Amino acid sequence: MTAIAKTFGVLSRIETYQSQMPATMAKIASVLVDDPKAPLNLSITELAERAGTSAASVTRFCRMIGYGGYSQLRVGIAEDVGRGGAKAAWIGNIGRSLGPDDPPDEIRNSLLSTHVASLQNTANVLDMNTAMRVAGRIVKSRHFDVYGVGGSALTALETQVRLYRIGINVHPWSEVHNGLTSAAILDSDCVAMGISNTGRTEETIQMLTVAKAAGAYTVAMTGNPDSPLAKIADDLLLVASPHGYLQPADLSARLCQLYVVDLLYLLVAQSDFDKTTRYLAASGAAVAPRRRPPRNTPIHFSAEQDASALLSKQTS
Repeated sequence: MTAIAKTFGVLSRIETYQSQMPATMAKIASVLVDDPKAPLNLSITELAERAGTSAASVTRFCRMIGYGGYSQLRVGIAEDVGRGGAKAAWIGNIGRSLGPDDPPDEIRNSLLSTHVASLQNTANVLDMNTAMRVAGRIVKSRHFDVYGVGGSALTALETQVRLYRIGINVHPWSEVHNGLTSAAILDSDCVAMGISNTGRTEETIQMLTVAKAAGAYTVAMTGNPDSPLAKIADDLLLVASPHGYLQPADLSARLCQLYVVDLLYLLVAQSDFDKTTRYLAASGAAVAPRRRPPRNTPIHFSAEQDASALLSKQTS
């Protein structure tokens, strides 16, 4: 290991060189920024596969940031963990922009600024022609699969919550075996969308790949247009979340994803106003009796409820 590498931790070395890295090296850097301890658990081949590159490229990456090879990189990471386990855990899971001693007001303002910026960036980079094309295919589909793992699974579930209510036959899948089973029986009348902020979530890539092979129209929702997920899909819905605020930027990414889901929901809803309003009215009426009335509002029971209460009283 070089003297420079001994002086600075692995993440510091990556940040120093990241803006200068070619695409292949940047992929490896992205994996390590998202999961700084990955080399402690993965062989050089496994890390290369996760980054979508080769073992030789990992070796070159190690040398670029000041380590003699993969073994030396592992030692450097182990030393970082040993020197500051709590600090490393904070940086690995929350990030460098917000510290454990930051004032609450500063945290509040930083979060607000970051979320606003992420949503604005997403609005700027999102191609509306693509969004309208995706919405149109969803409207005409007989079946709509949505794949997402981890934080993206929540976005997939929200997609179902919104679209199913207006008559779209949408099914979210986060468990890969069930998702692959559904993907395999799709056809050209179906739509499948994979959601992954990095575009490198292996399970999501696998499910979307099978859906495409089955003939479905495929969509990737990701913040990385050069990712394996984006390259598989027929169309790309690009989301943009600032890096460095939270690691792995789950909250910021999810807000951007939900923004795009809401946009799709409204575009689909616009496509058939009469159908949409009919379904919304029916679903609203179905759940209305389950809502507690406002305080000081008299509670009125139906005749069936009155009869049930009376029968209960007589038998008690």
